[in-house]
Amino acid sequence: MIGAWIAVVVVGAATIALKGAGPVVFAGRPLPRPVVALMPLLAPCLLAALVVGQTVGDGRAVVVDARLAGVAAAAVALVLRAPLLVVLGAAAGVAAVARVLGAA
Repeated sequence: MIGAWIAVVVVGAATIALKGAGPVVFAGRPLPRPVVALMPLLAPCLLAALVVGQTVGDGRAVVVDARLAGVAAAAVALVLRAPLLVVLGAAAGVAAVARVLGAA
């Protein structure tokens, strides 16, 4: 238990140090061009990683179940430029049907 708290404190301190280092290092100078080019891509990449992790991850194993069918249905609806409520309804409906059919 103490090891977990030490890890929390170390990660917290590292986070504060990294966040504080940015203004100190750049101090009013503009960011380098490669960093500026990558900044808009960070949020979508992080969101995609979280979605994939929650969709097919189950603790320590990769699981293909109704969640994957729901996300696939949402992706198809997004490609077809459906409104957000339709995307959510399609994802929930397909996941529910997949569970009823035994996709657990």
